[in-house]
Amino acid sequence: MGNPSWVVTSVIPRKDYTLLLTFEDGKHGVYDFRPDLSRPIFRKQQSIDFFMQAKALYGTVVWPDDSDIAPEHLYEQSIPIN
Repeated sequence: MGNPSWVVTSVIPRKDYTLLLTFEDGKHGVYDFRPDLSRPIFRKQQSIDFFMQAKALYGTVVWPDDSDIAPEHLYEQSIPIN
């Protein structure tokens, strides 16, 4: 059995605090991270240099401090793109 469709396979962080995402099922989407910047767990991401270190790992998006975001949330909330 394959991975769930919401597994993140790649991410490209952008300087406008959005994430370009690709998911296991081939969906491509843009996730606006700006609303998450006020959450205490994402305090370090307020630095654009830190935010830009996002990478796809363990099926989701992670940063060097091991903070991550639920891949199901990313899948449901990202705006589909072609």
